[in-house]
Amino acid sequence: MTTKPTAVVTGGAGFIGSHMVDVLLERGYAVRVIDDFSGGHERNLAHLAGNPDLAVEHADIRGLAPGSALFEGARFVFHFAGIGDIVPSIEKPIDYMDINVQGTVKILECARAAGVQKLVYAASSSCYGLADVPTREDHPIDPKYPYALSKYQGEQAALHWHKVYGLPVNSVRIFNAYGTRVRTTGAYGAVFGVFFKQKLAGKPFTVVGDGTQGRDFLYVTDVARAFLAAAETKHTGEIYNLGAGNPQTVNRLVELLGGDVVYIPKRPGEPDCTWADIGKITSKLGWAPVVSFEEGVGRMTAEIENWRDAPLWDPDSIEQATKTWFRYMAPTGEA
Repeated sequence: MTTKPTAVVTGGAGFIGSHMVDVLLERGYAVRVIDDFSGGHERNLAHLAGNPDLAVEHADIRGLAPGSALFEGARFVFHFAGIGDIVPSIEKPIDYMDINVQGTVKILECARAAGVQKLVYAASSSCYGLADVPTREDHPIDPKYPYALSKYQGEQAALHWHKVYGLPVNSVRIFNAYGTRVRTTGAYGAVFGVFFKQKLAGKPFTVVGDGTQGRDFLYVTDVARAFLAAAETKHTGEIYNLGAGNPQTVNRLVELLGGDVVYIPKRPGEPDCTWADIGKITSKLGWAPVVSFEEGVGRMTAEIENWRDAPLWDPDSIEQATKTWFRYMAPTGEA
């Protein structure tokens, strides 16, 4: 009798993490999910109920210690657990540094003690700040807000553990992931959640600036496949940019969804375009995106009812929610 290889997915009840679980189970792995459910949801794993190859542990990553049974015998660790969003990170920087940096160190130590074959860290393209495009992995680092800084420092810790302790690590800098199960509640942020609720309510889409800004949207199943490739490769100690390499404008999203538009002020510190140079990940790992933007938006629209209980944003509520953003992100003298 052969035993299935085991993978640990931190944040496995979250948006990307739950899709990672799906891919791993499909590829014949047994999966252990670690999630405190502060951002993830049980419904993201509900379709897997009763699967004998899935175990879910309700735990805060900061409470884990080397020798944890959750990592025993694991081949791979995929580290997605953490907290996101720009404005909350500006308001509560200690929380972000604690969870995204110190929490990552706890995972690194657990993985090191367990002797895992590879840890793949979910990094963020926000580390580049207002970057030249298309953006390569060797672009200068310039995080603009605490979330970006915390994710970059978590990545640096992972690479340091590789350098000092020999822990096999790869880091994947995600650009703009989207897809089914993306967060529907919480802080003002992700454009899809905002727009889908507005469409359901028959309200105009709140488009920042003139809508010509581009985002390198990559469908979440393509993200998960890339992470598995980063785990299974012989390469280690590497950083890979991950996007579709084909930016889409917010206006194009509005066109696909269909509806009226109201324009709100452009926000300081936001790039006009995010665009991953994916030459390295495609050549080194043999990965390529397969889900087109139109197909991805169609998949999400088919499940639009999932956003029925999401918060409804309008220009006034967005202005209130982003006051901190404008206060701290505006260039000196413009706040």
